[in-house]
Amino acid sequence: MDMQEAASREARQYEKMTRTPIPRLVIQLGIPTTVSMLVTSVYNMADTFFVGKEGTSASGAIGVVFGLMAIIQAFGFMYGQGAGSISSRALGNKDVQKASLYSSTGFFTALLTGVIIMILGLIFIDPLMRLLGSTDTILPYARTYAVFILLAAPFMCASCVLNNVLRFEGQALFAMIGLASGGLLNIFGDWLLMSKLQMDVMGAGISTAVSQTISFLILLTMFLRGKTSAKLSLHNITRDIRDLFLICKTGFPSLVRQGLTSISTMFLNDRAGLHSDAAVAAMSIVNRICFFTFATALGIGQGFQPVCAFNYGAKKYGRVKKAFFFTFAVGEVFLGAVALIGMQLADSLVAIFQDDPMVIEIGVTALIAQFAGQLFQPLAVCANMMFQSVGKTGIATLLSMLRSGLFFLPVLLILSALFELTGIQYAQAIADVLTMFVALPFVIHFLRELKRKETEAVSDVI
Repeated sequence: MDMQEAASREARQYEKMTRTPIPRLVIQLGIPTTVSMLVTSVYNMADTFFVGKEGTSASGAIGVVFGLMAIIQAFGFMYGQGAGSISSRALGNKDVQKASLYSSTGFFTALLTGVIIMILGLIFIDPLMRLLGSTDTILPYARTYAVFILLAAPFMCASCVLNNVLRFEGQALFAMIGLASGGLLNIFGDWLLMSKLQMDVMGAGISTAVSQTISFLILLTMFLRGKTSAKLSLHNITRDIRDLFLICKTGFPSLVRQGLTSISTMFLNDRAGLHSDAAVAAMSIVNRICFFTFATALGIGQGFQPVCAFNYGAKKYGRVKKAFFFTFAVGEVFLGAVALIGMQLADSLVAIFQDDPMVIEIGVTALIAQFAGQLFQPLAVCANMMFQSVGKTGIATLLSMLRSGLFFLPVLLILSALFELTGIQYAQAIADVLTMFVALPFVIHFLRELKRKETEAVSDVI
């Protein structure tokens, strides 16, 4: 009976992913992911808000430790996006055993990687914080906060796999429950530990670590209760190193994207730190605000990924193309509206997190520039997600490297040398524009390829 129920559930899921109208399916899968992204962003901003009450140097510590979290998430997303994408295509091809193999391998590898990061990070915590851009005055706050982030590293890393496998299966609602629960708990924890118990930065660290652990347990429960097609088990871990290599290869664009985010944060903090702690704090606040506004468009984009991977695996190429155009249009319209509103409210937004006049002055200029740059992000982000979802890892990796690395780092270093603080404030917006123009020809070529495959598939049926 259990096998019949599982087969019936898998058949319904296949029908849903290959028959549901594209706009409804992308929105249906994107809304839970969007909620997850927004809650995650809100609780990151909650840390910024509560820690900001401790002073400018404490605010700067959030920006420094953000680089550490990006390192942990880089590996988690590599295993998660790799295992999730391959698993989704396997399910599109009705191969449940293969999906379970890759999901289990990605999950347990991520857990082990998180343990390694935790151990090494705790041993070398001071050099690590300085490498990530901490100044002498920021270091005590950054060290205190980072200890608890490192203790939660195994759960943070493995949660990325659980979240992505759920999303790629089309179970975005379950992923949302796990992430949103942890996010809301972190907001409450910040308020309780920092505002009521006066635990300062340590309270923020404890709150983040506990909420990440509980989020991990909730996500894991979804698999243990049989809510998914893919099963997690030690017996399902591959014995063939090539399977692990394929996971890493498929998820490598995510490692590059998140890893370069960490490196970029390190360089940004370093350049800003040459001016003042206020500059470090301002850029940290601006990045958190912009990620919050971008989270909605990114959430809809992540609703596109399972639609893209599943239908590409099922050879429904026309649906892949329609899903891309719909997701791009939604992202462009939404971010355009947010950018226009955000530019008008820039000074008020920065002042929410820090009342230091210097922080506000620096942050407003950078925030307006980054809002303008967000108009150019949807095409590049949708392109990156599409290429990664269909297994074109080379192109996806290249596009991942542009915004936070190949373009941002040279632009940051050159402009900061020529225009000092002004160059730092405008660097990310310029990198966004350049990335869009590089992504465009790859998108045009692939959409033409999809049209050709669609025609061939119709001819084979006839």
